[in-house]
Amino acid sequence: MATVWIPPQMQNLTGGREQVSVEGATVREIIESLEVVHSGIRERLCKGDRLKPTIAVFVDSEVSPLGLRQKVSSESEINFLPAMSGG
Repeated sequence: MATVWIPPQMQNLTGGREQVSVEGATVREIIESLEVVHSGIRERLCKGDRLKPTIAVFVDSEVSPLGLRQKVSSESEINFLPAMSGG
């Protein structure tokens, strides 16, 4: 199962846990698996069919340009972080 690191502002949805393990072959499937066991996660991460523009997803320490379509393995580590912008 993939390991998902939960941001502090969302840990109230996971009973205070900072990491959880779930199954999925893409980031979308990971979020769906998280939603089954931790209701409310999808709403915090997604707007409609996409990641919220304020959220960046990192898979194995690299920012994903594919968002929800990014493939993951059972060994992957996934982080959802506030997206950074600026100049």
